[in-house]
Amino acid sequence: MSTLYISKLVKIAEAAATANADAFDKASSAVAETLANKGLVHLYGSGHSVLPVQETYPRYGSYVGFNPLTDPRVMWHNILGAGGVRELLWLERTEKYAEKFLDHQPLNAGDTIVIFGHSGSNASGIDTALYAKERGLTVIAITAQSNAGKPATHSSGKRLPHAADIVIDTGSPVEDAIVNIKGWSRPVAGSSTVLAMMMMHELLAESAQKLADRGIELPVFASPTIPGVTLHDTDIIYGQYRERMLEAQQKHLPQFKKSMAKEG
Repeated sequence: MSTLYISKLVKIAEAAATANADAFDKASSAVAETLANKGLVHLYGSGHSVLPVQETYPRYGSYVGFNPLTDPRVMWHNILGAGGVRELLWLERTEKYAEKFLDHQPLNAGDTIVIFGHSGSNASGIDTALYAKERGLTVIAITAQSNAGKPATHSSGKRLPHAADIVIDTGSPVEDAIVNIKGWSRPVAGSSTVLAMMMMHELLAESAQKLADRGIELPVFASPTIPGVTLHDTDIIYGQYRERMLEAQQKHLPQFKKSMAKEG
């Protein structure tokens, strides 16, 4: 007997793997090029799309060079009230907010950014894509192309896939949930977040292989449950991450000063 959720999810994932072969190649080439040049690969999402950001880095099996852009104001920490879902849903749809957050982040020309968003309609992700492209970054969107044909609500007239250089399609359906329950009017069991994580881990793996093909090995987080690996090994990698971030922030300083001068 097949499972209700897992068998359907695997089917979607396998179809997405085939459909995205060219996109994975292009995206992993961009990521590898950025990391080979000691740049950063930034990660951004809002709402549940923050979860693939957190899943990518830092975690066991990931490596130095990724920079999660996690804004607590577009992440829910509560259902209702301060840090609640209603507030973040409003904020992620508010144009120009993301720019205020991104002005402080070390986004430099030659870097790459991966933006997650199931619907591709939120101002938060679209503004981030447009902002990054203006600053010379390669923009990769991991989103559901099933939503791409819907009318745009952003003032640019674009949805996230149209604002990106490379699009990886999760294959998730418009409704996100994939299990129809007999006797219920709506499907259950969301797919978009899990699929986005799977697409990102594939991108991470293919990028690592491209780096290895160039003779480059980056520091990888390994679990201290592995014989011979200690928590101190993890601390060493955090130190290497910190060095990379300081270099990026120093490089970004002129742009930061320019942005702040405009505010005045």
